[in-house]
Amino acid sequence: MPLTTPGYPQLLLRGLLAGLIAGLLAATFAYLAGEPHIDAAIAIEEAGAPEGDALVSRDVQSGPGLFLATGLYGIALGGILATAYTVLRRRLHTGSDTTAALGLAAAALTGIVLVPYLKYPPNPPAVGDPATIDQRTAAYLAAVALGLVAVWAAALAARTQTHPWARATAAAAAFGVVVTIAYTLLPTFDEVPADFPATLLWDFRISSLGTQTILWTTLGLGYAGLLARLAHRTETPVTLP
Repeated sequence: MPLTTPGYPQLLLRGLLAGLIAGLLAATFAYLAGEPHIDAAIAIEEAGAPEGDALVSRDVQSGPGLFLATGLYGIALGGILATAYTVLRRRLHTGSDTTAALGLAAAALTGIVLVPYLKYPPNPPAVGDPATIDQRTAAYLAAVALGLVAVWAAALAARTQTHPWARATAAAAAFGVVVTIAYTLLPTFDEVPADFPATLLWDFRISSLGTQTILWTTLGLGYAGLLARLAHRTETPVTLP
């Protein structure tokens, strides 16, 4: 369906709303579970660095700034999900709008979050060499792109089979091959100081993954729910011609 079709604004609006809700919930989790670890890491960093004036105070960064940034990020992701749903809905082999929306969100969580996360887990402040930030950024973006390629390869492989177990096996094999090749080709960065607390590093990474998981899970469930309400109101499925 072209983006100028009258149905797209309704789909987009619901994606933006679902994204806002997802962003605020993710920000709440990040504030409660992640910010204490960031504060602890910053304390370690400041202990070994000369004192300086921050452009934005930590109270603003960890409070209003966190909710504003994550809310806007969620809105942007909601718009992307709605657009992807509009463009790809006809190609998804399911008659359920809910399944389609949840499937797209799960694919995004896998390709955009999980695949890069396992290769390049996030590090708190005080971890990482500033001299390699450009290389690390480029490698991370490459991991995101290859993660999406892996999801796409899995979807194509699944379509070559008819039996459910065969579809699942083909998808897992294709996904695994692409991810293995990607992890082999991408560079490795090991810049965690030997004296950095392992527990703090682990807790920070788990809270970061939890924030992303809550964001995408809420986005998928919220968008699917809003689509169901739209279909109920119009008494027709939200399927695209």
